[in-house]
Amino acid sequence: MGLDKYTYRFKPIRGFWFTRPLLDDVSSKVGCFSTSLDLGLSTKTICINRGFLVVENIEVPINELYPSEEDRVVIYEQESGEIYELVKSTINGFYKLKSIGPFLPPTIEINGIHMHRIVGIDPWSDSLTKIKAARVEMGDRVLDTCTGLGYTAIASVKNSAREVVTFEIDESVLWIAERNPWSRGLASERIKLFHGDVTTLIHELPDSYFTRIIHDPPRFTKSTGDLYSLEFYRELYRVIRKMGVLFHYTGEPRLHGPSIIKGIAERLRTAGFRVLGFDKSALGFIAVKY
Repeated sequence: MGLDKYTYRFKPIRGFWFTRPLLDDVSSKVGCFSTSLDLGLSTKTICINRGFLVVENIEVPINELYPSEEDRVVIYEQESGEIYELVKSTINGFYKLKSIGPFLPPTIEINGIHMHRIVGIDPWSDSLTKIKAARVEMGDRVLDTCTGLGYTAIASVKNSAREVVTFEIDESVLWIAERNPWSRGLASERIKLFHGDVTTLIHELPDSYFTRIIHDPPRFTKSTGDLYSLEFYRELYRVIRKMGVLFHYTGEPRLHGPSIIKGIAERLRTAGFRVLGFDKSALGFIAVKY
């Protein structure tokens, strides 16, 4: 694959993570106790001493750790000692790591739109439904078209996939992911992460290489239309093996309009896929290359 110059070396940032509910709970206690400082992945012993939080011999005023809004996350970055909210404002928009609970996996929100389902389901469980729909299992080579926070790529590896190739076009998304504890698994040697536009770089991928594809694009807009195009679907068909399974996330049909959902299915068929049906749990089409 001629993608070497697009290879992205994922570097997880070490730190402690704080949300308002966590800090409200911590502030009401005294002495030493266990809690999670990585949004529910593990527990640590911390101590409260006269308005200071003490963990691993680091002493920080609790009032400096509070996020400015209920669903924001604050990180104490261990190497630099910096304290800042996991938000980023660029010419492309406003990005934030969105907390859905003090001990739950967060999502990323871009210009007010969150990238995972969070009503009645958490973002990690949302990703697991897509892995199941794509039938990812031991030995699979998986193409994950849109990295985001990397949950589907990480879950594929946890489900014994041999290799995951994944693409992320947005540098700000990668910045957030490196500072999200739930995204650490993107540093796996079995995950090849590329920083670039998958609709362009897919032409560099070999024929019939992947056994599974998870296509979880952003919501359909004028700027994301190429990810829903017949040309791109034909490339997905080219790079997947015979009997390989594609899962194409669409979201709720009633929210996006029947014409968009119908058009996706029709273009997948025109590209050569046999569409097996719509998975109501994962909210997307399952298709196979015969």
